[in-house]
Amino acid sequence: MLHVPAELVSQVSSALVQAGFQVLGDADTGVPGLRVTEVPEGAVVRWTASDRFTSLARDQARRAGSGDSMRVLVQAAVTGLLVQLGHTVTEACDEGDLVVRADTATSDRGVKRQMSP
Repeated sequence: MLHVPAELVSQVSSALVQAGFQVLGDADTGVPGLRVTEVPEGAVVRWTASDRFTSLARDQARRAGSGDSMRVLVQAAVTGLLVQLGHTVTEACDEGDLVVRADTATSDRGVKRQMSP
């Protein structure tokens, strides 16, 4: 069964909420959390950290020499959940957004994870 992007956005949002993530709506501009939006390819999942957290993480990264490890952890958790549910997830080029493909069948046998370079 194929998903149209609007249905996929609803499914992805629901799965994330059930897993305990805070999923924000369009009216929640400037609020930290996950946003799921429709694109022609399917659904984009974007994580936005609070300004305070971003500042703290930047300071920690300078001292530790590490990158944006929290973003990587959030991406891994979201990707793992969605892949377990049978979706194909790819990483978009900009800011590490995740794209959940609309052409993914939701069967336990069709589990795939694809990350672009």
